[in-house]
Amino acid sequence: MFELLLCLSNSLSLLLCLSINSLFQVVLNWRRDCYFSPAESYFYSFSRWTALDFAAHPPYDFFMNVQNEAAPYYSRYINLVPSDNILQTLETQFEATLDFLSGISEEQSQHRYAPEKWSIRQVLNHVNDTERLFMYRAFWFARGFETPLPGYDQDTCAVTARADDFSWANHVEDFRGIRLSTLSFFRNLPAEAWQKSGIASDNPFTVRALAYIAAGHVAHHQRVLRERYFTDQQQA
Repeated sequence: MFELLLCLSNSLSLLLCLSINSLFQVVLNWRRDCYFSPAESYFYSFSRWTALDFAAHPPYDFFMNVQNEAAPYYSRYINLVPSDNILQTLETQFEATLDFLSGISEEQSQHRYAPEKWSIRQVLNHVNDTERLFMYRAFWFARGFETPLPGYDQDTCAVTARADDFSWANHVEDFRGIRLSTLSFFRNLPAEAWQKSGIASDNPFTVRALAYIAAGHVAHHQRVLRERYFTDQQQA
């Protein structure tokens, strides 16, 4: 009788894991499909998770751990990276983003959805500058420096960069070079360095959190471009 009850209990636990995992996949894939093209969908897919994976390494717990490694503000970026393999995520996102950017023409790259808003060139310049910043912070902390780093004013950067003076092709090539440098840095990072931490802009970060934030920041601005810049025109 005891063995029967134990068997039933195990079966119910497995069914519960399957149900929760299925619901989790549906919600995440719905959010993904609302914002991203089929070419980018793999990056956000939870299809590789199984019920046993979920039971052994729950995604929710994993993301909560990463979120706790940075100030709450940055959860908006970390939440856009549903993966426990950040290197693979950065690589996959690299190809998908280049594909997306290559579909934007020089003429389209000068578009603003309102007079006071950034042009598409300025948006990509901001993405590039911010990844540079995140990577400098990651380098600083990973190498063991303890001096806090200063803040970052994105509007000052936008004015002094004069992004509209440079071609769209130059900005895309800049993204390519920066992301390749990002990948090279993280591929050669000692295992213990991922959990090293420090202070930047009066906020705590681990090196691992900065990798997730970098990927999430790119994903966030791709969504902004799709939702606000291409509502009144077609991407080439």
